Amino acid sequence: MSRRLSGWSVTALLVTLINVAGGAYAAWLGEMMHAALHGAVAIATVSFWRWWTQRRAAAAPSALDSAGARLDYLQQSVDAVAIEVERLGEAQRYAEKQRVNKP
Repeated sequence: MSRRLSGWSVTALLVTLINVAGGAYAAWLGEMMHAALHGAVAIATVSFWRWWTQRRAAAAPSALDSAGARLDYLQQSVDAVAIEVERLGEAQRYAEKQRVNKP
């Protein structure tokens, strides 16, 4: 099963890769503060991306929850129809009894 990446995920991936590559290049040039800054930005980007995806996953209702809610609604609808049919049957029996007992 393939999974499509969202625009934010692609952006986070690119920012992380650019910062890792930039940090490696800065370290190769001997600029340790510059390399550390790239590393910090890469870590911050990954942390923010994980927080964002977990937040979105928690906020989005799952298909199973939606199906459960729909089944509950369907059950309530069937129960309401059954009650109305019972009322109609009772009214029909009462009307028939009145018609038969009429002198």
